[in-house]
Amino acid sequence: MTNPRQLAFIALRDVHKGAYADVALDRVLQKVNLLDCDRRLVTELVYGSVRRQRTLDTLIDQLAKKKSHQQPQDLRTILHLGFYQLRYQERIPASAAVNTTVQLAKENGFSGLTGFVNGLLRQYIRLAEKIKGDPLQLPESPDLENLSPNLSPKRGEALNSPPSLVGKGAGGLGFALTFPNDVKSQVERLGILHSFPDWIVQVWLEQLGLTDTEQLCEWMNQSPTIDLRINPLRASIEEVEVALQSAGVLVRRIPHLPQALRFIGNTGSIQKLPGFKEGWWTVQDSSAQLVGHLLDPQPGEVVIDACAAPGGKTTHIAELMADEGKIWACDRTPSRLRKLQENFQRLNLQSIQIYTGDSRHFKQFQNTADRVLLDAPCSGLGTMHRHADARWRQTPESVRELSVLQRELLTHTSTFVKPGGVLVYATCTLHPAENEEVISAFLAESPDWQIESPSGLELPDSTDSTPQGWFKLWPHRQDMDGFFMVRLRKTNNSE
Repeated sequence: MTNPRQLAFIALRDVHKGAYADVALDRVLQKVNLLDCDRRLVTELVYGSVRRQRTLDTLIDQLAKKKSHQQPQDLRTILHLGFYQLRYQERIPASAAVNTTVQLAKENGFSGLTGFVNGLLRQYIRLAEKIKGDPLQLPESPDLENLSPNLSPKRGEALNSPPSLVGKGAGGLGFALTFPNDVKSQVERLGILHSFPDWIVQVWLEQLGLTDTEQLCEWMNQSPTIDLRINPLRASIEEVEVALQSAGVLVRRIPHLPQALRFIGNTGSIQKLPGFKEGWWTVQDSSAQLVGHLLDPQPGEVVIDACAAPGGKTTHIAELMADEGKIWACDRTPSRLRKLQENFQRLNLQSIQIYTGDSRHFKQFQNTADRVLLDAPCSGLGTMHRHADARWRQTPESVRELSVLQRELLTHTSTFVKPGGVLVYATCTLHPAENEEVISAFLAESPDWQIESPSGLELPDSTDSTPQGWFKLWPHRQDMDGFFMVRLRKTNNSE
């Protein structure tokens, strides 16, 4: 079977049964031999339909007599594929989108409903043509420029009055803002239009305001770019550029990151590109590369990477140390550690030692490390463009549970650091409960630790470097994954 839309349907059916989107897609693609253009179409249809699920469901709700959740699940999936092509795939003619979706219905047990499928999709097309715009009906947008918590008064309050704090909200994490009805409609409007849960939109609005939140939503729905990190122990960035360009692959450099290149356009199989097998480079997003530079490991030091797998930052540490010294790479998942081992062997690095287990329970590392990296497990809300289903898998409750884990990890791994040593805490999430609140709580309980502003670290333009000393990378501003990172120094007089 080589029909891209049928393959996408099979993968999406697995996703709706609980499979991760990337796993379901890989499972389908491994069974067939497709042209590159067809592989790209399957990938786009699967990831796009998962990302845009809320918007697509809303279209069904508005155009069909039965709501999306009342439709048979497989039929709902087929309608998602049809509406996704009509709404987001400009290169696919509307007639092709309709006809292939009707065919999907016929071939997957809904031959009696092909008229319904055809009529629903054509109704969308007619509405779009009639109003010469978007048929999606959204909640009315309030006229509040630069919407933010401080511009969200309760009725009867002055515009600049502080918002009302209640219970546990903003995703249920220790603080919340009571928004008036018009602000609630703005949250819902953004959530429907850009296909995010309301709680994520609200968390962003509270930090960014309306304009930036909308830009961030749009950025998170883009197809992700792929960045490389050059291994300077094996090749120069110039050598890698020449090798890739000779293979017809375009790349560009990324400011402030001496080892980074970004692919431009399609690359084909990453593993088949020049220099991959030779260990000249590895795939790592540019914001993740900043973490290694913030840690700033030196040759001959002892470094502990407390949550190391699959090893992108571990191998970067080894490169920055010129592969001289000792790096303990710790993780509790053996399968992910095997991936780490494959990575450092391919890059021909010798300084990394693997240690299996939960870093919260290690006692043997106390006061042994010059530097510790805690790249903490997190909700991944800064990398949702890479993980299409993450926005639907995470909840306020899961974020709360992760914040507890992060505090436990930080408290214990800080004991690994020698007096005078450094710990870098990093996450790929943009939720304050996993970032600022974790660090603030730790510092309040740990008088022998303080934030240290790194000298000589070049940051991308418009990086959110706060007076407190932590860094936040907002994807729509820096055009890279969303990250939080902070460098902490243990005082010399600590025990």
